[in-house]
Amino acid sequence: MAKLNIIKTPDNNYHLSGDLVFSTINNNIINKLELTPNQPPIHIDLQALQKIDSAGVALLIEWVKFARTHQLELIFDAIPPQLTALAKLSYLSECGLFTTQDPKING
Repeated sequence: MAKLNIIKTPDNNYHLSGDLVFSTINNNIINKLELTPNQPPIHIDLQALQKIDSAGVALLIEWVKFARTHQLELIFDAIPPQLTALAKLSYLSECGLFTTQDPKING
């Protein structure tokens, strides 16, 4: 299993790599995003994720909820097919959170 890495880029966006699964998610990971009011849209690149499970989807949804609460915009880039498939199974594809057609999350 590959460790989950969350790297903040110089332009205040994020790049995720490794496995976004139950065993790689902890409190440090949950609070890893530095979201502050009045930030420009935040891009989260998911291209390098290798495995994703329902706990990974739950973490992304938690980040979306937090961003919306603080009137921030998250944009998921390069959504892996595995995440799109999990979203369809969970009926999340209907709200457009994790589809390649509409990866933008408005806060």
